[in-house]
Amino acid sequence: MEPELIEHTGIVERSGEGVVHVKITSQSACGACKARQACGMAETQEKIVVVPTPDAGSYHPGEAVSVGVRKTAGRLAVLLAYGGALVVLLVALILAVVVLRLGDGVGVVVALGSVILYYGVLWLCRGRIEHTIQFTITKI
Repeated sequence: MEPELIEHTGIVERSGEGVVHVKITSQSACGACKARQACGMAETQEKIVVVPTPDAGSYHPGEAVSVGVRKTAGRLAVLLAYGGALVVLLVALILAVVVLRLGDGVGVVVALGSVILYYGVLWLCRGRIEHTIQFTITKI
């Protein structure tokens, strides 16, 4: 049985009123490879995750913590970010080129504009989306 949470370890950067800011270093698949220095392909990124918690006052800068998110929430985020954009792109392209017969160049511009509009709508709905993706935090 798979674990219900996707967890990453991080360091508390700061804590405020009801939220803890945690710095997580994410690595690509080659980031964990022993030969990464030799090939120069390793990718690591630092990300700040804001975790709402009523116990924010008990976390201090520099403290090691584990941040988790439910797998279903992670799948929803991927679906919205990539799957939704792909569907919007393809539908707009087919409508513009096949149905409206606007031509290939105009169809591509319409499709890309539709994806930009889609991400704009996601940004406007971010408050609603944030409530469905909830993080947990525990001290290590």
